[in-house]
Amino acid sequence: MSGQPGAAAPLERLIAAMAAQQWQVGGRLHADLADHIPSYRVVPRELLDQIWHRHFQRALAVLRDGTVPAPEDFDEAEVARDRVSRGVPLSDGLRAFRRALSAIRDLFIAEAAEAGLDPALIVDRTKCLWELADVASLQIAAVHRQAEVASALFDARRRAGFLRGLLHGTLSAAEIHSGAAIYGLDLARPYRALRAVPYGNVGPDALERALDSDCRRNGRGALLTVLDEAVVGVIEGKPETGDLEVTAGLGPPTDLGAAHRSFRAAGRLLEVARAYGLRGVYDLGDLSWRVAVVAEPDLAELLLDRYLRPLEAEGEFGALIEESVRGYLEKGRRIREVARGAHVHVNTVRYRLRRFEELTGTSLDAPDTAVELSWALAARELRTPPGGPA
Repeated sequence: MSGQPGAAAPLERLIAAMAAQQWQVGGRLHADLADHIPSYRVVPRELLDQIWHRHFQRALAVLRDGTVPAPEDFDEAEVARDRVSRGVPLSDGLRAFRRALSAIRDLFIAEAAEAGLDPALIVDRTKCLWELADVASLQIAAVHRQAEVASALFDARRRAGFLRGLLHGTLSAAEIHSGAAIYGLDLARPYRALRAVPYGNVGPDALERALDSDCRRNGRGALLTVLDEAVVGVIEGKPETGDLEVTAGLGPPTDLGAAHRSFRAAGRLLEVARAYGLRGVYDLGDLSWRVAVVAEPDLAELLLDRYLRPLEAEGEFGALIEESVRGYLEKGRRIREVARGAHVHVNTVRYRLRRFEELTGTSLDAPDTAVELSWALAARELRTPPGGPA
């Protein structure tokens, strides 16, 4: 119902009376929002006044014409971006809008009753106001969600850009200080660079969320993002991964200005952990000299030729010799423990060790042999050949 015969003049007088009370009602609404929706306390009064004026004038147009604008006619994108940037949730934005429309509706009904407006027209225009509330609420919700997504993408890009510069050493001291303030990093504390990759069915985004959740749960400061299909960032302590499907390298602790050096170390440690097929988070203390095994493929080949490849000519017996030699080193040269673990007689172990010395021309009692043999055995454990891609 767009209008009724003879109702135009009374309706216009009513609308004029409502317009004269716009700012009085707006003042009460502002106080109401401050009391009942705390998140709106951060929104400047002048911005609220602008939005109130727009809502009020739109409602007056609906009361005059009896028609509700189409959803695309509600331009709320700028308001949504402002609310998102101030941390005002969508639910609060919708509550504030409904309170504004309720104030306008109450004013209309009061003025209409006092002016003796046709009851049928009052009912019709009240329905229009409710329809206006429905259409506007849907549009506000849609643009708010779009603004949230855009804000999240912007924050993710900004965080990734800061971490990329931090971990590659391209940021100035001022940029590090600024980023630390934005992301809650404590410049007085040491941080460790992390580089982690998922395996199995876990994707890098899910891995980032899991690691970030672990840090928050255990009170560790951290800033993480996904770069080049890996989760990278800085963290205060070693994360507890539990059953999480991850292989990661953790660099040494350092101040944020030297995080790029810790990140280089984390990359090397990740490479070594992957080369050995390990799962979990590893630092230099965990991998120790095995880092050098991966980094020195030529030396690894030399030691493999010297200590292990001569055993291959012995076939299956050569594999048993290698097993006994490995156990001999792992158990501190205690032959009886080696025999017990292999379920064989101690003389069998002694024979295998002696045969090893004959085939390689070395002595297991020599310190150099223990070091070089350990290196060769570690090289044998690599998932990729020495010098191959890790």
